[in-house]
Amino acid sequence: MFFVRLKLLIRISTAKLFLPYLYKKYVRNNDILIDDINQNFIIRSQKSDFTLKKKFYHLLFYYPEFAFVFFWRIKSHLMIWKILFLKNYNCKIFTSSIIQGGLVAYHPFATVINARKIGKNFTFRNSLTVGNKNNNNELLPTIGNNVEVGANVVIIGDIEIGDNVIIGAGSVVVKNVPSNCVVAGNPAKIIKHLNL
Repeated sequence: MFFVRLKLLIRISTAKLFLPYLYKKYVRNNDILIDDINQNFIIRSQKSDFTLKKKFYHLLFYYPEFAFVFFWRIKSHLMIWKILFLKNYNCKIFTSSIIQGGLVAYHPFATVINARKIGKNFTFRNSLTVGNKNNNNELLPTIGNNVEVGANVVIIGDIEIGDNVIIGAGSVVVKNVPSNCVVAGNPAKIIKHLNL
């Protein structure tokens, strides 16, 4: 019990010292991080009267999944952040992957993302694999805006996934997916069209 309280005290003290620095240096004028913060806050909190700075502090302190996304964005590998704010997710997002703002990760355990490009408001869950085919880094997926991916999904090859797509848990996506639909299965097939 003593060590739990000590760790919490250290986290609070460190947060008071470093969160204003992180906000000022990385967040304040970064549209992609602002989109990440707003999208995560909409999904994770019922509070509506928070400023951007308060949203950032709240998410970083209480949601290690958001902290993972944030520290990946700023490309920081400092051990102090991992000890204080992160869990060991064993999640790898390749630095060559271009991911627009609004990235939301739910339990990003056992996840590897190696995509050509991913659009705005991409939401994923645990055990996601996005990657190349035949060990060829030219054959990478492109994923559109507002795509939500369930757990245990595989997306591989030189394919395109459109905008406003939901991919069901356990799906294997190896062919192009049009916009505005729900896909599921192995191999993934369209099971519903969305009227947006």
